[in-house]
Amino acid sequence: MPKNDTPGNDQLASTSAPRTQAVEIANALPIRLHALDLARHTVIAPDGKRFVVATSNDVHLGRGYVTAVHPQQNNYLTLVRLTILEVTTKTPEEAIKRHTNVARAIQQGKLKELHKFD
Repeated sequence: MPKNDTPGNDQLASTSAPRTQAVEIANALPIRLHALDLARHTVIAPDGKRFVVATSNDVHLGRGYVTAVHPQQNNYLTLVRLTILEVTTKTPEEAIKRHTNVARAIQQGKLKELHKFD
């Protein structure tokens, strides 16, 4: 599309539609993706606590791809977003692998152990 052209209504509608999850994790609930997300899931620990694992593209900020873990209450995040864990990777492939590994670690009750490696 040339620089001076503007998208038509049909093109705008397609960009505002909810994006679907490309990453599937067993026993994790997908959450609607935000603008720069690669993946976002609710993950339940063995003790019943729920966490949101979100991986997003922060390359434009010079941070690479960021995977973050936040506690979940009342069906989504707390009013103040508390970051429990945040790690960066250089490629989207590494980021998706990290996202999946973090989700699985939470499901196995090993969230505290993740801090030792990152």
